[in-house]
Amino acid sequence: MGHVAGALLAHGAGSDRDQPGLVALEAALAPLPVVRFDFPYRRRGPGRRPPDRAPVLVAAVVEEATALAATLGVGTDRLVLGGRSMGGRMCSMAVAEGLPAAGLVLLAYPLHPPGRLDRPRTAHLCDLGVPCLFVSGTRDPFATPDELVAATGSILGVVTHHWVEGKGHDLRGVDDAVAEVVAGWVAGLPG
Repeated sequence: MGHVAGALLAHGAGSDRDQPGLVALEAALAPLPVVRFDFPYRRRGPGRRPPDRAPVLVAAVVEEATALAATLGVGTDRLVLGGRSMGGRMCSMAVAEGLPAAGLVLLAYPLHPPGRLDRPRTAHLCDLGVPCLFVSGTRDPFATPDELVAATGSILGVVTHHWVEGKGHDLRGVDDAVAEVVAGWVAGLPG
């Protein structure tokens, strides 16, 4: 995998570090060191609780990335960061706010809440200067392919889109196929 020394993966709002798609991704990226982590609200124990506010989630990404980089003896600029839905969005916000990274893997990126085009989650995208891989279902209510292509046009890094035909936000049943796409993209990052 050359330049990339490790990967940090974050879960979606209603899940945790053991989300099947993240587990499949870790397996596909082997032997690359991968850390799947739980956000603070998830670490507080079982039960349905809403995610922490964005600044807390972004700080958790920075903390986890810094710890992984230290363990590997590299800077965070040698890590690929990303994850599912909210987790990927928080990783992208951390990078937009200045956390160095080798690239971003954004699975089922939540461009806006379903049906709420008036609430875009795009303001930080123009501050991204790293390679970005977006993997989304063509029927994802959080972002149609046209919406995602338009929104990611402001990203300064090279953007790759991979569409999973007929799939919704959960990308159910295609974990291994998605993981293969991600592993191929990571392997192709410049060294």
